[in-house]
Amino acid sequence: MSITRIISIDPGINITGFSIIDFQKSHIKLAAYGVIKPDKKDRLEKRLLHLHDETHSIINKFKPSIMAIEDSFYSKNVKSAVVLGQSRASMMLAGAKLNLDIFHFAPRKVKQSLCGNGSATKEQVQFMVASILKLDALPHPIDITDAMAVGICFVNNYNTL
Repeated sequence: MSITRIISIDPGINITGFSIIDFQKSHIKLAAYGVIKPDKKDRLEKRLLHLHDETHSIINKFKPSIMAIEDSFYSKNVKSAVVLGQSRASMMLAGAKLNLDIFHFAPRKVKQSLCGNGSATKEQVQFMVASILKLDALPHPIDITDAMAVGICFVNNYNTL
């Protein structure tokens, strides 16, 4: 069995966390991580273009075959939910253009997969990410560990997808 490389994404219009994870069976290794930060002063369409272009660039650099992205959550603020959906779509288009298989995970599914509890706190998720990936220190901002959690969720569910 060969090594599979994935890009995992915690989408956001202000800060998007991403990680590159390699795995083979139950062995998992963090290859890279970071954030994509569009300029907050730019209009929405420019920010979406930035998210798309940066995601495309990261995919070209690291050559994953799979994208795992956190699904939208239900929000009381409809406008925020719509903008989050647009940011997800811009990054998914970058993956689709480069022929990645794209998988979506609800926030509760990610928490359940890592912590055994769909209502786990961010701190509990961070602890599990650090433990699974054997991190000496947690990267900041939290969007990065959220992206790592999405990637680990994919690996945990790989055989059932």
